[in-house]
Amino acid sequence: MSWTSTRTYYEELNRIVQARVSPKSSAPLLIESLDFAPIYRLLGDAEWDRPAEILAESARRLEQAGAGALVIAANSMHRVYDRIAAQVDIPILHIADCIGAKMAQDGVRSAALLGTQNVMTESFFRTRLIGHGVELLPPDMANVELLERIIYDELMVGKATRSAERALKNIITLKASDGAQAIVLACTELEMVVDVDANVLPIYDSARIHARAAADWMLGTE
Repeated sequence: MSWTSTRTYYEELNRIVQARVSPKSSAPLLIESLDFAPIYRLLGDAEWDRPAEILAESARRLEQAGAGALVIAANSMHRVYDRIAAQVDIPILHIADCIGAKMAQDGVRSAALLGTQNVMTESFFRTRLIGHGVELLPPDMANVELLERIIYDELMVGKATRSAERALKNIITLKASDGAQAIVLACTELEMVVDVDANVLPIYDSARIHARAAADWMLGTE
């Protein structure tokens, strides 16, 4: 939900549509960019009531404006996916289901999950991936704290540093040693500091995969 990931989704969707339809084609989109500041780094269950309301209101507005399907362009906000889906009559493409389906298609059975604390440690995201036959390595709490700082203090304000790139490269290398077959970038901003196309392990970038699934739906090729 940061502006940096909104940019990623917009660019990826339009690149896909241009490549598949025609060089002058672009993706027909309705985008509601919300203020992320009041609803980031939420902790207890009670704190999630407000973002659930904000996203449900946004979903209803987009449906009323003519959207035929929705994507929530943030992994962490899928914690309230069911509450949002209950407020609209159009499908919402769940980001973890899109990732899990792609990994199952590729035959990946073991992966490490990198993202914010709630995505890495809570069941709402992990359970969806496991449901696609993907075994997830347990989260390393030292990595959780490091990733929280990089994501919230740097990436979400558009800052990509060499130190963050080195930190992610080191984490991924260690996960390969731990037996992971792949890495899931379960934060839509992490592609800013991870080479998605060339790494020691295959990288499943949630933002790209989610955008690709949205393009498939849009073009009727899902």
